[in-house]
Amino acid sequence: MKMSNELLTRAQCNALRGIAIIGIFLHNFSHWLNPIVKENEYTFTQHNVDVFNQVMTHPDSNLPLHLFSYFGHYGVPIFLFLSAFGLVKKYEQSAPERVSVVPFVKYHYLKLFKMMIVGFVAFTMVDAITPQSWHYDVVSVLSQLLMFNNVLPNPDHVIWPGPYWFFGLMLQLYLVYRLFLYKRHWGWTAGLMVVCLVIQLCLDPEGEPLNRYRYNFMGGMLPFGFGLLYARFGNKIMKTDGLGSWALFFSFLFSVLIIVLAGYCFWAWAFVPWAVCVASVYFIKWINSLQDRFSSWFFKGLEWFGSISAALFVCHPLTRKIFIPISRSGDIYTGLLLYIIASICLAWLFKELMKRIPNPKM
Repeated sequence: MKMSNELLTRAQCNALRGIAIIGIFLHNFSHWLNPIVKENEYTFTQHNVDVFNQVMTHPDSNLPLHLFSYFGHYGVPIFLFLSAFGLVKKYEQSAPERVSVVPFVKYHYLKLFKMMIVGFVAFTMVDAITPQSWHYDVVSVLSQLLMFNNVLPNPDHVIWPGPYWFFGLMLQLYLVYRLFLYKRHWGWTAGLMVVCLVIQLCLDPEGEPLNRYRYNFMGGMLPFGFGLLYARFGNKIMKTDGLGSWALFFSFLFSVLIIVLAGYCFWAWAFVPWAVCVASVYFIKWINSLQDRFSSWFFKGLEWFGSISAALFVCHPLTRKIFIPISRSGDIYTGLLLYIIASICLAWLFKELMKRIPNPKM
């Protein structure tokens, strides 16, 4: 494959999005199944770690589902990293003129809304005609449309479908970026990352305050800030240029080891989103450095998934609601296979529909 001197090429960014969305949409199916180990996403529960240890030392036929349930949600930090990386490239390195606050926020809100509304409308209709429908109220609907439901008490019981918490998180991070980090000294970004981490480590690992904290920008500041710094400083932050295939591969393996080991205690778990971003970049760089046909095919497959990632993100709650009863009734892999097929096909349709919605303008 032809290599580039860019930190991350457009193809590599798309492949990273592919990794992220595969993890997220398989996680959001797997962790709903009772026999499957649960993740530590918003809080840190030692019981989940113990159960994960048990399934790893005594693997069964559900091992792939255990892994996607426990680790798949880390696709979110990859998206945050890429979003921050893209903001720097677009607004700091490509556009010399300074963008005003209100047009910036309006533009990015409308971009998120364009993506969200298609899935939200479809999901509410599917949810209403399938068993165990959600009981919406005016506050939960309006807070989703305006993307402030993350800040409400008990976000677990306000946000539906659950994955749509991401829209409120992204809007907050866009605000934080434009108000406090845009074209400012790197110390502002590093300082905010440290402050958010220190506060998180002071909270009860299993408490509701930590749960609510990580639903908001503070919980995503580490990978988001890392993306900003990587875009600005490149190899001073993470060495990738000049590394051969074996060096990239072992860097990836070392990062994976950090991810696994850091998940065993609360304070180290807080750094896992950063390690996930590092591991993902090394993995994509490694795959992209190989010359064989399989690697080329695999990379292009990830690229394609990245190209439908937005549509797949908004549509997979619909297909999950429809097909997960099959897996819950005992046919776990049948339900999963139907979910995968339907989600990919529906994502392609959603992508075509989104193209017909006018893009916002700055």
